[in-house]
Order: sequence, then C-alpha cells, then structure tokens
Amino acid sequence: MSLRAFHLLFIGLSVALLLFFAAWATGRYQVERAIGYLVTAVVSLAASGALAAYGAAFRRKTRGM
Repeated sequence: MSLRAFHLLFIGLSVALLLFFAAWATGRYQVERAIGYLVTAVVSLAASGALAAYGAAFRRKTRGM
C-alpha cells in the first residue's frame, strides 16, 4: 500500500469515526439535554466536513502520483 493510499484510508476512517461520534453525542443530547453533547455533535460534524474536504483536495492534488 502506497503512502498516498494509506493517507486516504486514514482520512476516510477518521471521517467515519467523527460521524459516529457525532451520532453518539446527538443521541446522548436527546436523552440528557446537556448542552455539552450538542456542542460535541456540531463540532464533530464540522470537523468531519473539513476532513472530507481536505481528503478530496488531497486526492485531486496527488492524482498523478
């Protein structure tokens, strides 16, 4: 596995983990109504979006490699 492929795999797994974490925090917020869970869910969603955008840009930039 090339370094590029490993990097893309790691980014994909990180996005999946952030989405899972956001879903978990949303579920906990619905049960407990603690604002910290809502903030965690929103930040996790934003981070997963930013990481997905980075992965797409990285893939475009290194397409010829």
